[in-house]
Amino acid sequence: MTTATLARADRPLQGTVEVPGSKSVSNRALVCAALAVGASRVHGVGDGDDTARMVQGLRQLGVRIDADASDLVVRGPIDVDGAPTTIDAGLAGTTSRFLTAVAALRSKPTVVTGAEALRRRPMGDLHRLLRELGADVVAGTEGRLPVTVSGLRASPDARRLVARGDVSSQFVSAVMMVAPCIGGVRLALAGDVPSRGYLKMTADVMTRFGARVAVSNDGIEVSSTPYRAGEFVVPADWSSAGYPFAAAAIAGGEVRVPGLRDDGTQPEAGFVEVLKRMGCTARTDERGIAVLRDPGTALRGVDADMSAMSDLVPTLAAVAVCATTPTRIRGVGFIRNKESDRIGDLAAELRECGAEVGVHDDGLSIEPSRLRGCVVQPHDDHRLAMSLALLSLREPGIMVADAAVVGKSWPAYWTAMRLGLGLG
Repeated sequence: MTTATLARADRPLQGTVEVPGSKSVSNRALVCAALAVGASRVHGVGDGDDTARMVQGLRQLGVRIDADASDLVVRGPIDVDGAPTTIDAGLAGTTSRFLTAVAALRSKPTVVTGAEALRRRPMGDLHRLLRELGADVVAGTEGRLPVTVSGLRASPDARRLVARGDVSSQFVSAVMMVAPCIGGVRLALAGDVPSRGYLKMTADVMTRFGARVAVSNDGIEVSSTPYRAGEFVVPADWSSAGYPFAAAAIAGGEVRVPGLRDDGTQPEAGFVEVLKRMGCTARTDERGIAVLRDPGTALRGVDADMSAMSDLVPTLAAVAVCATTPTRIRGVGFIRNKESDRIGDLAAELRECGAEVGVHDDGLSIEPSRLRGCVVQPHDDHRLAMSLALLSLREPGIMVADAAVVGKSWPAYWTAMRLGLGLG
C-alpha cells in the first residue's frame, strides 16, 4: 500500500493550485444529459473515479458518451428496454444512488453494487421512495447494496412522497432527477434538512437542462416538463479548493485557486467565511479566489456549524489542530455514514498524529496540539487522506497510507498540491 505526504512548509506559501471540476455538479449534469433526448456537451467534468463510474454506468444503460478534448458529449436518453446489466459503483456513493434511480426507469432488471465499504452504507430511504413510486426494488440485505431495480413508469399526475431530509440529500436528489421522466413528483421533506444546499444544486442543474423545479422550505415540486439537450459548464470544485485554502491557513501566505465562482450552487463556498473567522482574509479577482493569512496573525479556533458543507469537516479539523485556541465542529452527526465514519475514524487518526480530540453526538472538539510523525489510515476515504496530508505542512513525519484513494475525486492531488504550493 503506497504512502504519500506533502512537505513541511518552512516559509509562508505563495502559490496557485488548479482543482478539478466539481464532482457533485458533474454527476448531476451527466444524469440530466443522459435523460435528455439528443446530444449534450458537458465542459469541465471532474476526472475522479466517482465520475468515471458514473460515465461507465450510464453507458451500460444505453447512453453514448464520447470524449471530445476536455468535454464529454452525452447522447441520451437511456435505453429503457435494454438488456439486464450490473453496474459496479466501486466506492462512489453519489453514483450508486443516482444510478439506482435512473436504472429503475428500465423495464429489465439492473443490479447496482459496489465495493465492500459502499455496500455497508445505508440506502434504505432511497429504496423506499422508489418502491412508493412503483419501482420493483429487491435488495439482498434490506437498505443496502447490491440492489436490483426496474419498472418505474410514468404517471399522468405528479405523485406525492414524504422524504427524510436528515438521512442523505442524495436520496432526494436521485428522485428529483428522474421525476421529469415519470410525470413529476411532489416531495415533502420531513425533519431537519442539513444538506439543503445540495438539493438547490440539483434543482439548478436540472433547470439548466430544461426541467421545471421549485424548491421551498416545505418541499420540492418537479413537473413533467422533459429535459432538453444542451451545453453545460461544470465549475471548479469548492470541496477540492478547501485543501489549498486550508494550506494557506495552516502555513500562512497566499494561495489562489483559479476558475472558482461563488454562484451559490456549491455550499462549500462558505468555507472561506469559516477561514476568515480563524484569522484569514480572502481576495477575488479575474484570476480566481485567493485565501491569505499573514504569518503575524494568529490562526484562531472557531465554533462552526458545518452541516451545510459537511464534506469539509476533515479539512477544518486539520486546520483546527494547528490553531492557537480550541475548535468545536457542530451539526454533522450524519457524516458517520459517509465513505468512512468521518467523526470516529477522523478523530482516531488525528489522535495518532498527537491531536487532542473529543467526539460528540453532533461533531468534534479539537484542542491546539503538538503533532508527531506517524502513518495515518484514510479508511477508504479520499477526504480523510487529503485532509490529514495537510498536517505534514507542520510535521513532515506524517504520512498517509493508501495514497491512491484520492483518485475518487482528485487523482492529481499529490502532484497538484506539491507543485502549486511550491513544496517541490
